[in-house]
Amino acid sequence: METGTIILIVVIALLLVIVFYSIGIYNKLVNARNKVNDQFAQIDVQLKRRSDMIPNLVETVKGYAKHEENTFKEVIEARNKMTTANGINEELEASNQVTSALNKLFALSEAYPELKANTNFMSLQNDLKDTEDKLSFARQFYNDTVLNYNNLREQFPSNIIAGIFKFKEIGYFKAEDKDKEVPNVKF
Repeated sequence: METGTIILIVVIALLLVIVFYSIGIYNKLVNARNKVNDQFAQIDVQLKRRSDMIPNLVETVKGYAKHEENTFKEVIEARNKMTTANGINEELEASNQVTSALNKLFALSEAYPELKANTNFMSLQNDLKDTEDKLSFARQFYNDTVLNYNNLREQFPSNIIAGIFKFKEIGYFKAEDKDKEVPNVKF
């Protein structure tokens, strides 16, 4: 064989290796992004479940605490924001608002012993607690999945492919500072 043919075969082989390696990296990035979307969908399912329970809970509490109208409005407004949120960031922010409003609502039950004894309220409260636990786990798993995706997106050499195909950074689910505070309920 001639030297030119050998060089051409080596160049073509190297190009094929680079192309197939790039395809592999691209597929890993797509897989990681899809996992993030899947994990967010899992959060979304629990958020929908929680959102569906809120009106029943509010109506149950209203019967006992008629003068707590501001708390009820906060819960309903937060729920409405949750149902109309568009995109991951808006849904995450609205979810934080719902959590904060629900904490205030549950704090009300401490002031109303009859409410604490109501089986409907207790059942709804337990269902919401279960949903909140599932949400907490789903958010943690979502953040782990986002970490894996963002690492893959930023590490060399996959960062080159991510840049070429415009794989964007995805944000983590973070609790807002106000959600870390204990709710202050005054009577």
